[in-house]
Amino acid sequence: MTAQPIRLLGDPVLRSRATEVVDFDKEFHGLVRDMWDTMEATGGAGLAAPQIGVDLRVFTYHCDGHAGHLVNPVVEVLGEGYQDGPEGCLSIPGVSVDCRRHLEVVATGWNMYGEPIEVTGDHLLARCVQHEVDHLDGVLYVDRLEPRAREFALRAAGGER
Repeated sequence: MTAQPIRLLGDPVLRSRATEVVDFDKEFHGLVRDMWDTMEATGGAGLAAPQIGVDLRVFTYHCDGHAGHLVNPVVEVLGEGYQDGPEGCLSIPGVSVDCRRHLEVVATGWNMYGEPIEVTGDHLLARCVQHEVDHLDGVLYVDRLEPRAREFALRAAGGER
């Protein structure tokens, strides 16, 4: 498979809600493998399809000792806890800012073969899942920052084009 170029802040594909996956065919399997290769090649903890210009609701992840992918994810918050911690993004390279996220989540969806799966995580894995699902909804982590932190992050990134 092949690593793909990452779409950067300012690309309209990053600001649109991605389309549900309906075909779990060989072409889709290849996309998931390309996403995995791209995530690993760039050192990311996760990668959503829109980050490589694909309008589909799928992401890959490899963080905190967990690895896999999730198709058409639905996230549910577990508990009332929050975490504040550094967050970065392959689409906003070189910028890391503290961002508030839920401490624990469970995400349900499907694997690339259309089989149901569930990912439950806390701390870093929960952060990763929330970050990637945000991408699928056209939301970037900088959108979740307090105004001053958002201004700093966008200025450091060179602004949204």
